Amino acid sequence: MRGVGEESVRAEKKTIKEKTISVTKQVYRINGELVVNKPKTHNSVRTLAIPQKAVSLLIEEHMKHPGNPYMSPSPKTGGMLDPDSFRHTHDKILEAIGAEHIRFHDLRHTFATLSLKNGVDVTTLSAALGHFSAGFTLSTYTHATKEMKRDAADAIGEVISKAM
Repeated sequence: MRGVGEESVRAEKKTIKEKTISVTKQVYRINGELVVNKPKTHNSVRTLAIPQKAVSLLIEEHMKHPGNPYMSPSPKTGGMLDPDSFRHTHDKILEAIGAEHIRFHDLRHTFATLSLKNGVDVTTLSAALGHFSAGFTLSTYTHATKEMKRDAADAIGEVISKAM
């Protein structure tokens, strides 16, 4: 019978080969303690295809601490990185580069908008974000840019022209 460690290594190799990352847990705080649990909804549990560049960066990062089960362990404890610490690091990076302050979660909105703008279909995007419906994704996480509106008008004009 194979041990848990061997299962983990097999799963990691499969993830690297297939260029995927799985969302199976969430971390939150209860009474000051970090708690790991299942994500809040069924759709939140998912496997995402990621680009080779991201796979390579994740491998490189993990090689910095190969015996640790966490991708980004706490520099103080070696244990799980506190989400608040991650947010503080995000804020420090924005300040250091002189960028306007945005919440880390706002990057999710940017990702959704840019994905749609660059041709990702809404059903695929919705699944990647862990949403229950494409309509929810469109109404919550996307913002039509002037360029997107212009492209849509041009596309509709093309369809009408071809139909005449």
